Amino acid sequence: MDNSVYNNPLITRYASAEMASNFSDEKRFRLWRKLWIALAESEMELGLNITQSQIDEMKKYADDINFELAEKYEREVRHDVMAHVKAFGAQAKSAMPIIHLGATSCFVDCNSELIIMRDAISIIKQKLVNVMDKLKSFALKYKSLPTLGFTHLQPAQLTTVGKRATLWLQDLTMDYNNLVNLENSFKLRGVKGTTGTQASFMELFSGDEDKVKELEKRVVGKLGYDKVYGVTGQTYPRKFDYNTLCVLSQIAQSAYKFSNDIRILQNMKEIEEPFEKSQIGSSAMAYKRNPMRSERIGSLARFVISLPVNCAVTASTQWFERTLDDSANRRIVIAQAFLALDGILNIYMNVSENLVVYDKVIAKHIAAELPFMATENIMMECVKAGGNRQELHEKIRVLSMEAGKNVKELGKENNLIDLIKADEAFAAVHSKLDDILDAEKFIGRAPSQTEEFIKNEVDPILEENKAFLGRKGEVKV
Repeated sequence: MDNSVYNNPLITRYASAEMASNFSDEKRFRLWRKLWIALAESEMELGLNITQSQIDEMKKYADDINFELAEKYEREVRHDVMAHVKAFGAQAKSAMPIIHLGATSCFVDCNSELIIMRDAISIIKQKLVNVMDKLKSFALKYKSLPTLGFTHLQPAQLTTVGKRATLWLQDLTMDYNNLVNLENSFKLRGVKGTTGTQASFMELFSGDEDKVKELEKRVVGKLGYDKVYGVTGQTYPRKFDYNTLCVLSQIAQSAYKFSNDIRILQNMKEIEEPFEKSQIGSSAMAYKRNPMRSERIGSLARFVISLPVNCAVTASTQWFERTLDDSANRRIVIAQAFLALDGILNIYMNVSENLVVYDKVIAKHIAAELPFMATENIMMECVKAGGNRQELHEKIRVLSMEAGKNVKELGKENNLIDLIKADEAFAAVHSKLDDILDAEKFIGRAPSQTEEFIKNEVDPILEENKAFLGRKGEVKV
């Protein structure tokens, strides 16, 4: 790494080598050559004056990119596609006259960019299902462990640790379905010519529309695809970029929500993200165990969430058949969105498979709040034993206020149960209080909801993607 210049932290710190390689110049320019070969070969098959020896020579140099020469040509002609046409032709000399025949720059630009994005979506999908698999294991393990539920970040009715994890999982199942919809709507630009009319190919094939349509079918088929946009201008519709980044944003939103929940739980000392033996939490406060992984998820997620509006502006300002002010912008925003989300999912995998649960702390927090939550149950038991509901309600209200003062003003433990035990109005339940205060009686259907949700909605996704499971989350630094 050259430390004398700016190095993109998405590459050096966060994204995987797999995702970085996917957006590399090596891959992009190999795809360009693959596209030029597919075009020339299809044109030959349909009768144009192109020879097999020219095709063979192009294939010989398909992966041997002469980058330095291409860079030299680009400095001269200020056009990246023509620079690479010239560089390719310098190697495949006999094929030079027919490379890029009838095509516009966006034949290689757009189709290669779409393929790169499609491959990036696949990487994201594989990591997403691995996060889901790890959260599934966590949810089932803790499906019956009671914990305080929170609304407005205030203690509410109990839930379970596992049931809470299904909320994170449900966000991801929605994201997964959106990702699949994006995959299913994927199309290449195809072979459309300069303004999308295929006029240049109509000229090459002497007005034979069937051959022009067959040319496009053959070219995309050689690349492993079968769907193309029915109509385009010079580029594929930039709304696809917006749709893609919206889905990436949604995954980032889900990860952000998870990371915030973990940070709060770590503050409460109930659940912690992994903390390595030699890890330093603070340069000043040696005792600290900062949730740096979850914070990093949130930090990167904020970036990804901000990006769809950029693509919305690009899509809405494409003048007529196209304008070039999208090019430099898209080189940055699309790759970085995928690289950042890749980094997020790497950390999400790492955190979700290594969460540490402190059940005794959770039980302590329940014990501090459950007496208040149990007051209605206590009152009802007393009524069933012959007590007056209104009188009991007033007594519980007064005792609750006294216990609340003990907690908030005096900093002592919640003594509501002791107060109830000392009050003869509640004598009917004195022997039943331990049973009434059993936390598991307050979690409703949380365990079975967890099991049912995973069986009905998560397991089918994991079964469909079982070949990709088993990945480990990587935290580079």
